[in-house]
Amino acid sequence: MLRTLLMFLSAFVLSSPALAGKAPSYTYTRVGNSADVAPATTSGTVLMGGGTDVDQAFQWLCSLGGNGDFLIIRATGTDAYNPYVQALCPNTNSVATLIIPDAASANLAPVATIISHAEVIWIAGGDQSNYINFWKGTAVQSALNARIAQGVPVGGTSAGLNVLTQFVYTAQGSQGATSSQALADPFNRYMTFDRDFATISTLQGVIGDPHFAVRDRMGRDVAFLCRVAANGWSTAPRGIAVDEMTALLVAGNGGASAVGTGHVYFLQAPGLPQVCAAKQPLTYRGIGVTRIAAGDSFNLGTWTAVGGTVYSVTAEAGVLSSTQPGGSAY
Repeated sequence: MLRTLLMFLSAFVLSSPALAGKAPSYTYTRVGNSADVAPATTSGTVLMGGGTDVDQAFQWLCSLGGNGDFLIIRATGTDAYNPYVQALCPNTNSVATLIIPDAASANLAPVATIISHAEVIWIAGGDQSNYINFWKGTAVQSALNARIAQGVPVGGTSAGLNVLTQFVYTAQGSQGATSSQALADPFNRYMTFDRDFATISTLQGVIGDPHFAVRDRMGRDVAFLCRVAANGWSTAPRGIAVDEMTALLVAGNGGASAVGTGHVYFLQAPGLPQVCAAKQPLTYRGIGVTRIAAGDSFNLGTWTAVGGTVYSVTAEAGVLSSTQPGGSAY
């Protein structure tokens, strides 16, 4: 009933010429049943690597959400996810998109109320600096973490993936950091970080990265681990990197599996970096890598895989090498 009233009020304000100047800055669009439901949910997390979405990951989230209300949140964009998710999950009660474009709207009570009624929360791709700049420290962040604590499954793709791990590459520079830039100087102006946007127990101590192999991000991810260590956040940093058209499904107990056409990479530093300083090329030796694909599994609690390929990468004076035959980092 509350959600129905909110929808009516929003529609009225947006359609009334007299009140058009007072329209809320957020946008909420819903398809399916307008009445709220509250089925039991099961914890779980999807980390999707961007590019073409992976159908199986959304279906998995819908099942964990008890076919309740599926909510997409984003800072920019459209409600294009609504018909896509509804077609994949025809038994779900509703699918809605909530666009929250600034900090003012992120602190509005109706926005937090919408999030607090969702049984699945999906963070769309875009620009993760918007999520940190607009949402961190607001009612949106509080409502999101409250639902996670209540056992609601969550997921995100691309920028949405970035903000789900405990440590976050925030992309608050004028452009995204490249591997060559990060290896040459892990403190260059494009290397910006934050932490603790989302509180997901299975992703503590981890930094994430999407679009991995296609954008040649291994070098920058090794530099991410250097920065996590330099910040004093971890003495043996870990990373999870996901290819495009690929997703990692993480159950509440830390068991994880890959779906899609690419790979998921799990990085483990053996300790602190040898050289991690401003204006100096990075030296970080012996970063353990486990690469899995569809059909393989990984336990985040023990940091071990069933299936997959294990090797290591090293950054030596800014040059990346690998123990794989042929020297490929991927």
